[in-house]
Amino acid sequence: MFCLWNGFIQGWSFARQMTPDTPVWTPRVVAGLALWLFGWLNVMRADTILINLRKPGETGYKIPHGGMFNFVSAGNYASEICEWSGFALAAGTLPAAAFALFTFCNLAPRGHHHHRWYQEKFKGEYPASRRAVIPYVW
Repeated sequence: MFCLWNGFIQGWSFARQMTPDTPVWTPRVVAGLALWLFGWLNVMRADTILINLRKPGETGYKIPHGGMFNFVSAGNYASEICEWSGFALAAGTLPAAAFALFTFCNLAPRGHHHHRWYQEKFKGEYPASRRAVIPYVW
């Protein structure tokens, strides 16, 4: 139900701002789409990395490596935040900005908790330079 309502609100608000004279390819839209594509590709890569962490029959936890996981503990969450921030930039609407903000507010604390869990679980084995959600910052 949420996805239906969110999709409707996103599409309706975007369509309301469009007129026949509205330029489609502005620098804001191009930058937003580039950020969205970067995030989307990294979400796909992060999911693939997580799916393939264990070989068939293996159990236990492992440290993910590769893609955004080289920079942050929650590479999948960081990529999702990036993806929806790019969408918000490209769309230029309040509902899109709200969705990006709510995505951050939902995923960033979870990523922070994952980061702390990895540090406690793997201790000195866990990469010290890796941040929680935002590369080089947090």
